[in-house]
Amino acid sequence: MRPIDLNLIRTFVTLYESGSVTLAAHKLNVTQPSVSYSLSRLRELFNDPLFSRTRDGMVPTFCAMRLYTSLRQALTQIEHTLSDNQHFDPGQSQRRFRLALTDLGETTLLPPILRRMHELAPRVELEVVPLEIEKVTAWLDSKSVDAIVCSRDIRAPDLGRRAIIKERYVGLLSRRHPRIGDTLSMEEFSREDHAQVSPTSGHGLVEDVLRERNIRRKVSVVVPHFSALPRILEGSALLAILPEQIAGLFTQQADLKQVELPFEVPPVEVALYWSRQADDSSAQEWFRHTVIDAIDHPHARQGPPETR
Repeated sequence: MRPIDLNLIRTFVTLYESGSVTLAAHKLNVTQPSVSYSLSRLRELFNDPLFSRTRDGMVPTFCAMRLYTSLRQALTQIEHTLSDNQHFDPGQSQRRFRLALTDLGETTLLPPILRRMHELAPRVELEVVPLEIEKVTAWLDSKSVDAIVCSRDIRAPDLGRRAIIKERYVGLLSRRHPRIGDTLSMEEFSREDHAQVSPTSGHGLVEDVLRERNIRRKVSVVVPHFSALPRILEGSALLAILPEQIAGLFTQQADLKQVELPFEVPPVEVALYWSRQADDSSAQEWFRHTVIDAIDHPHARQGPPETR
């Protein structure tokens, strides 16, 4: 295969993500005929139509879907390498940062992060990646993501870490629960059926505590995301354990109540992790500090960078 022009990769990725020649041209700051010409070259290069024009936009072919992940990752790494050797100007940058979050992080932390980034860098893009806790070290090593936020304690010499907030766990259940009132006994905890959020979400501390203390519970349903809990709990007699911040939010959204657990769960630190290989990048340092600043002080002005 002939060498591929970086601009062709950028056009392919932008067209794939926008689903429109018009939108792709606008994002790339080129004319629509230029995008169409690049698409013709890409089709010739890969010997595939790549996209089909429909009423819903440009729909990728199977070949395009296979190409996208690799080309997007390659483009991100090239752009990061280039920008890391230049002065980063957040007010002018169009860089895309990738942040891995749990669905809990998306609900509680993402809004202030987006507000802060838009305030400081209106043209910068943020892509949120669903957190898969067993992959985070590989993601950071390969620069597939710029940073992750989670409550799992990750120990690796090549990772930087900054604690952001502390959380405590509580019980959550329907206000109309037939047997549990405003307090929860150990007998009730062990007797009732539970809804559990999968530990792969990055919140496995409670399961560790239960194992250490040999406390057993009857799990009736396991869900991958916290966001499924309000409807499940509101319409059942199930009990769930989750961080207090999101529990408080759910009690405002549904007919739910929170109760203290009948055993002690140590407070958990929610931390930001990043690759130390990115420590000398002004763009990465800006991104880390902006995320920390947004979570620590949602309405504060930007201050000095964090201490490594």
